Amino acid sequence: MKYSKATNYALHTMLYLVAFTPDKPANVQQLAEKQGVSPTYLSKILTKLVKAGLIESASGANGGYRLRRRQEEISFLDIIHAIEGTASLFDCTLDHPSECLIQQEMVKAEGQMEDYLKNKMISELAGKMAEHLNHA
Repeated sequence: MKYSKATNYALHTMLYLVAFTPDKPANVQQLAEKQGVSPTYLSKILTKLVKAGLIESASGANGGYRLRRRQEEISFLDIIHAIEGTASLFDCTLDHPSECLIQQEMVKAEGQMEDYLKNKMISELAGKMAEHLNHA
């Protein structure tokens, strides 16, 4: 199973916003430099995160992107759904006379993974990251 690069950048961007700039906006240039990605590409990802209500953008001299929701409420699944959507990862292409047994098992497995990701908050990782940096 593989998520897109956009999801990778979205997760890392959200982790950065939670860990380092929870109370002040970070601009797209700053966020892009941290990940070694083009600001134009990251802007498209940030737009999806804004549409999902996870972050907000502020214009002006002190503008940028900041969390819109409380960090304790943002799960990995929220971020993944903002980028990937909510469609099933597996889609049976065979024409079966009844429901596909393989499809049923894959959907069940996805449900278990989604439950885990729904309960894994990005703020938990930010706490571990800060702890790790303090010991380095």
